[in-house]
Amino acid sequence: MTITEVNSPKEEQAFLDLVRKIYADDPNFICPLDKDVEATFHPDTNSFFQHGSCTRWILSNKKGEHIGRIAAFVNDKKAYQHEVPTGGIGYFECIDDQKAADVLFDTAKEWLSTKGMKAMDGPINFGENDTFWGLLVEGFTPPSYGMNYHKPYYHALFKNYGFEKEYEQITNHLDLRLPFPERFTKIAEWVAGKEGYRFEHLKVSEFDRYADDFMEIYNDAWQGFENFVPLNKDIVMDSFRKMKLIMDEKLIWFAYVKNEPVSFIVIIPDANQLIKSFNGKLGFWQKIQFVYNKWKGVRRMRAVVMGTKIAFQKHGIESALFIKLKHYVIPKKQYDELELSWVGDFNDKMIAIHQATGATFGKRHLTMRKTF
Repeated sequence: MTITEVNSPKEEQAFLDLVRKIYADDPNFICPLDKDVEATFHPDTNSFFQHGSCTRWILSNKKGEHIGRIAAFVNDKKAYQHEVPTGGIGYFECIDDQKAADVLFDTAKEWLSTKGMKAMDGPINFGENDTFWGLLVEGFTPPSYGMNYHKPYYHALFKNYGFEKEYEQITNHLDLRLPFPERFTKIAEWVAGKEGYRFEHLKVSEFDRYADDFMEIYNDAWQGFENFVPLNKDIVMDSFRKMKLIMDEKLIWFAYVKNEPVSFIVIIPDANQLIKSFNGKLGFWQKIQFVYNKWKGVRRMRAVVMGTKIAFQKHGIESALFIKLKHYVIPKKQYDELELSWVGDFNDKMIAIHQATGATFGKRHLTMRKTF
């Protein structure tokens, strides 16, 4: 076997094409857009290069056929927040061959070691954890946009190399055609009507203001979690701009108490239902098809992230946000399903919110760690 660092357009294409080969016979797989994958590896499209580095490789057999790929990253803002310096690996794809997988893992491990790393997490992304993060081990159904999908045998490839589970990421599904549980609805309606409480959906014309509110809420809400790194305005604005093409502004809601931003929920239509026939490509004809598919609409939404300031948690504000959302969704008669993805098994409060809505289990991803 031969492993080659990706440094040329031909190798970049081979890296992208491998995923189409691995999943050619899998009807549930939806190929990520090539441009989304490539955006990870270029400083002009990924702000994480400002405080980190990454590279990637493609693996070939004796016949010259591509049989595996992997990327490795060091995020300097997070690498040193663990017990030992920890890098990451991602975009892993491989045939069902442990020796091939070991070559990929060894290569990433060696590169990370030269960067001073003593462990590696994977599969993760060189970016925020809302996309391409975690190893799918349960719930092999069509993925929503930005969510990892894997072959069932990948779990064994990781475990046999010595990776161990660091934490689980749970995705739940909410049937929007069914009413919320009675208790949940009563609390939500009561909170929504409280004096001084205000709820409003995002307005694209005021992106900058909502980016400030999002950042303020997020950095307060998540500060107590291990390895937390505050978001800056550039990252938030970049995320908003990426969502702009597919977003429905009335699916993104903010809560205010006496004009103080205290909570949000960010939901987007599932773009994978728009691009599933594109096979990762986005040329002229795919763009025409995309516009048409968007006009027709999709049936599924994905909750990308929720957050509530610590001082306002357990006040039922999240319930009120769901009610405001449903008041818009139901009359529209378009969306049937809301995917609540993903919540870490360490986040008891968010898990409780999912349960309160009546959501049911959908998928399980693992973030795994290998200590050198």
